[in-house]
Amino acid sequence: MKAKNFTSRNGNKVPNQFIIDCDDKIIFQSYNSIIAIKYKEGKTELDATFWDYSRTTGKYRNQFLCENKKETEKKIASGEYVLTNLNY
Repeated sequence: MKAKNFTSRNGNKVPNQFIIDCDDKIIFQSYNSIIAIKYKEGKTELDATFWDYSRTTGKYRNQFLCENKKETEKKIASGEYVLTNLNY
């Protein structure tokens, strides 16, 4: 497992935003909350409570998922993304 600060589009390290690379998944964590997990086999999970917690979280979630909020909402509605409790 390897954790690093999220890097903004201009190359700066972003405080309190983390990417954690594990064997079978990549995790996006904002402050102390896991926001999203992308499994290397293709499945994506979002935390039901925190996936859209704040403007800043949303900005980096969008970068992590490579899409905008509207696209994320469509994938949630279609079942492509699973909302679950990632912070138990």
